[in-house]
Amino acid sequence: MLLVSVPLALEYEAICSEAEAPAGGGVSEREVEIFVDAVWRWRSRLKTHFLWRPQLRDPGDEMVLRTAVNGRADALVTFNVRDFGTVPARFGIEVMIPRDAIGG
Repeated sequence: MLLVSVPLALEYEAICSEAEAPAGGGVSEREVEIFVDAVWRWRSRLKTHFLWRPQLRDPGDEMVLRTAVNGRADALVTFNVRDFGTVPARFGIEVMIPRDAIGG
């Protein structure tokens, strides 16, 4: 299941729509549109029940952690493992890179 809050989905859309994102990732604008549309369609609807003071060193990662906690995720998949540190473990959430999440 893909847990994505509305703020997080909007963040994905903004980042993927940046001019350098498609070129850097080797994907076309159409492929970016397809990805963003898939995120919106496949996401589990999630209401935020828990808010707290910042837990992470990067404030931009807070909405990712908040989404995982509110969605009772088992894992948080990110290329940014280092910035999450041990905080997700306090909520019973494992942090892993995409390769490990898909069993690579």
